[in-house]
Amino acid sequence: MRTLRPQLASLLLLGMALAQRQVTVQEGPLYRTEGSHVTLWCKVSGYQGPAEQNFQWSIYLPSAPEREVQIVSTVDPSFPYAIYTQRVRSRGIFVERLQGDAVLLHITELQERDAGQYECHTPNTDERYFGSYSAKMNLVVIPDSLRVTAIPQTLNKVEHDSLELKCEVSKSTVQHSHVSIAWYRQRGSEPPVEIISLSRDFVLRAGSAYAQRQATGDVRLDKVGETTSKLTIYNLHPSDQGEFYCEAAEWIQDPDDSWYAMTRKRSQGAIVNVQATDKEFSVRLETEKRMYIVGEPVEFRCILEAQNVPDRYFSISWAFNSSLIASLGPNAVPVLNNEFAQREALGQLKVAKESDNVFVLKIYRLRLEDSGKYNCRVTEREKTVTGDFIDKESKRPKNIPITVMPLKAGFAVTAISRTPGVTYNESFDLQCIIKPHYPSWVPVSVTWRFQPAGSTEFHDLVTFTRDGGVQWGDRAAAFRTRTAIEKAESSNNVRLSISRASDTEAGKYQCVAELWRKNYNSSWTRLADRTSNLLEIRVLRPVTKLQVSKSKRSITLVENRPIPLNCSVKSQTSPDSHFAVLWYVHKPSDADGKLILKTTHSSAFEYGTYAEEEGLRGRLQFERSASGGLFSLTVQRAEVRDSGSYYCHVEEWLLSPNHAWYKLAEEVSGRTEVTVKQPDNRLQVSQMHKNMTVLENEWVTLECLVKNRTSPSSQLLVEWSVWRPGRTEKEVVAWLSRQSTLHYGELAVLGALRSRLHLESPAPGLFLLSIQNSTVRDSGAYGCRVEEWLLDPSDRWYKRAEDLSGLITLTVKQPDPTLQVDTATANLTVQEKESFPLDCSILSRSSPESHFAVTWYSLRAKEAGDHTEEGKEEEEEREVVLSVGPDAIFSPEAGRWEGRLRFQRLSAVLFRLTVLQAGGADTGNYSCRVEEWLADPNGVWYRLAEEESGMVAVHVQDAGSTLQSVICSNDALFYFVFFYPFPIFGILIITILLVRFKSRNSSKNSEGKNGVPLLWIKEPHLNYSPTCLEPPVLSIHPGTMD
Repeated sequence: MRTLRPQLASLLLLGMALAQRQVTVQEGPLYRTEGSHVTLWCKVSGYQGPAEQNFQWSIYLPSAPEREVQIVSTVDPSFPYAIYTQRVRSRGIFVERLQGDAVLLHITELQERDAGQYECHTPNTDERYFGSYSAKMNLVVIPDSLRVTAIPQTLNKVEHDSLELKCEVSKSTVQHSHVSIAWYRQRGSEPPVEIISLSRDFVLRAGSAYAQRQATGDVRLDKVGETTSKLTIYNLHPSDQGEFYCEAAEWIQDPDDSWYAMTRKRSQGAIVNVQATDKEFSVRLETEKRMYIVGEPVEFRCILEAQNVPDRYFSISWAFNSSLIASLGPNAVPVLNNEFAQREALGQLKVAKESDNVFVLKIYRLRLEDSGKYNCRVTEREKTVTGDFIDKESKRPKNIPITVMPLKAGFAVTAISRTPGVTYNESFDLQCIIKPHYPSWVPVSVTWRFQPAGSTEFHDLVTFTRDGGVQWGDRAAAFRTRTAIEKAESSNNVRLSISRASDTEAGKYQCVAELWRKNYNSSWTRLADRTSNLLEIRVLRPVTKLQVSKSKRSITLVENRPIPLNCSVKSQTSPDSHFAVLWYVHKPSDADGKLILKTTHSSAFEYGTYAEEEGLRGRLQFERSASGGLFSLTVQRAEVRDSGSYYCHVEEWLLSPNHAWYKLAEEVSGRTEVTVKQPDNRLQVSQMHKNMTVLENEWVTLECLVKNRTSPSSQLLVEWSVWRPGRTEKEVVAWLSRQSTLHYGELAVLGALRSRLHLESPAPGLFLLSIQNSTVRDSGAYGCRVEEWLLDPSDRWYKRAEDLSGLITLTVKQPDPTLQVDTATANLTVQEKESFPLDCSILSRSSPESHFAVTWYSLRAKEAGDHTEEGKEEEEEREVVLSVGPDAIFSPEAGRWEGRLRFQRLSAVLFRLTVLQAGGADTGNYSCRVEEWLADPNGVWYRLAEEESGMVAVHVQDAGSTLQSVICSNDALFYFVFFYPFPIFGILIITILLVRFKSRNSSKNSEGKNGVPLLWIKEPHLNYSPTCLEPPVLSIHPGTMD
């Protein structure tokens, strides 16, 4: 027992190991295309509990890789989350149980949001948790980029033709994938038949139905481009008929190294109809008669009726009473049997192939033993790839029995007629004379046989039977109503009378007489038969009296007019004649005339090839006069190409006795030469030459006058051109198309002219070209070219004429300059440190739109060391004080002027420059120069004129050099000079008067020392200068005491 315990323990551990649960899921990552049907397998092993385990599928989306989203469960219907509930209910997502412990997760239509990490979980059924209960794998959803295209079409082919179909397959998958291509054929509801395919491993194989033909090279699949493959089927069979389409699949290799078809698509189908070459054939055996006399020849003709006989293989065998006579293989070499080979060697028998479908057995001298049944058998054979022949279908006609009778002496039959040639509706008689005259108890049967004209086969018309009855042949229906048969009482002669003869009765007649014997058992035995000579009856048609007018005439007319054509029947054979009229036209370039129209004798219309090719059907009008002899054809809306020689071909038709129409005669009329020309050119454009001179920015209107035109309904194309100065070739400015669409020439497109052009037609024939805001560059010689287009009868426009107008020489000038600046001179004296103005006045300008550039100059005498010997003018130097451009941009101020200049524009024509803080160096002559600038229509400014003003002489005085300046610059001195003297003088006068008055009253007591007054007052000095601008301020300043 002790020895068993370790063993039991190890077995227990082994059982536990074996019972460990293991969940396995399909290895990932898997790449699947959007919209495809995807399956993921999951299985569990090492579990305990029931054999049927449950499974639950969940997904971890890339946007939330830690969050579980439940999809579907085999046990819990409420397991799916809301986003998957609808798809689970509609079976868009479901679980298929393969067995108790294995399932497949189906996603029928994969969506982009289905990408993620899928987890397969199995709920625990074990006694305890041991092992793995879930497994995960990644599913990547990629776009479906597979494209399979083919041209949908319907092709009608004939057996043995070739078929070519192309299919384009493309993809743009980033992952490495392979593509397989297969071609299928499908008929109706039948399952598709694989033709040929190229696998993902580039292995080419054909379907079982086409494997043999692919091996022989009749089925091919070729790559003809980067994405295009071509299916070729040579030697089409009728069984190839159906819808052809190509199917492509995109394959990707999964992690387990297996290949998976991510998506599979088919192209649109091409319907291919294969018309079978008729393989059926029939065999007909013919011989001239059935009764022969010993020594007569007999010929059996085995006629094969089939299509494409030269391209097929047939063998023929001849049999007599079911015994083989001879056989001919596809090589047409006869092989004869037994005695017939001997007779053939003696020249008594011949087996030959007369043509591809006629085989002949001829016995030149019949024997009595040659009586019996003859037949031929035709077998079609097929040539295999190895060159051997295999038999296919075999056919034979009915047996033809012939009887060879011994020659009976004296038995002869002769056929005669007194009227071998008759005219329609006349009667004729045929007699069968039998010699010798047999007694009445010897039965004689007489059969009239007939071979229609143009045929090689006789058929029985009527038979006077051996018992005296009349028996009509199967093909004698046309004769019965117009044929009488009589048998003479005294002889066995039989007369056949036919009335109202027609073509049907024309041919060869013969009679066959047979001698019969009635046996004791009431059976009949034919003793002999004789065949008469051939009697040919010709049924002639009436002599025609048809005459058609042969007169010739010529017609010249303008297109769009009708062409009248007449065909006159001058005489006819019968008042009951009907006519078929065929109208022809003959062109110089053609060898024969071409049929335009045919009117049959039954008044049916048939258009000829010329009418179809030239589109005449809608322009033809046919008439027949009441008398019936004049036929008219009118070609409406004639075109130039309708010119030619026209004539009619008349057929006279009569009704035969069999009530069938037949053509009796035909005649050709004289020709009518028709010339259709275009309308005469009457286009006339005014040739008047003109000269025009305008100023820039003005509108210019150029006239093109069409004085006359070919047709009021014509359309005109008007093209304006210009010869510009310095250019040798004209340049197209613009043109107005026939549809009144304005087009611009290269000159207008490249330059700025396009936006300034205006083309109009205010009245019929009058075309005006207007140039807005004209510039100097618009100068040149303008002319118009007019094309006149007419509508031909086929509603096609063609150019009929072209004419040029006279030239209009246009000169665009800039405005004449009328700039005038004030040239008056002036003198100006200013004190130092004062300001002085320099006005620049424009008296007149060339345009209200003018801009001005103003420059002030200073002219002053050069210093003594700077004088030259070039004259007085050179002794002054010219200095720019300030320059203002037309765009109001100021020039930099010179050094000594800096900060002392003030510019003012007092009005549009008055400019002022003020010099501040005048100094002695500012003394000199000043002037201004004015430049007048204008903008051309393109906005480019140019200088039109310039003028210079008169001189302004400015003298700046030093402040200490004049009494006037001293007085005016000092207030006290100003009042002292101009105000104080007046009151002082008044006081002084009063004082003197008082002194004198007192001196008279007192003597010398009042005088001072030495006679000088005691009080001295200094008188102020007043100096008023009229140039002082400020009013004086009056004040009294006290004097000084001595």
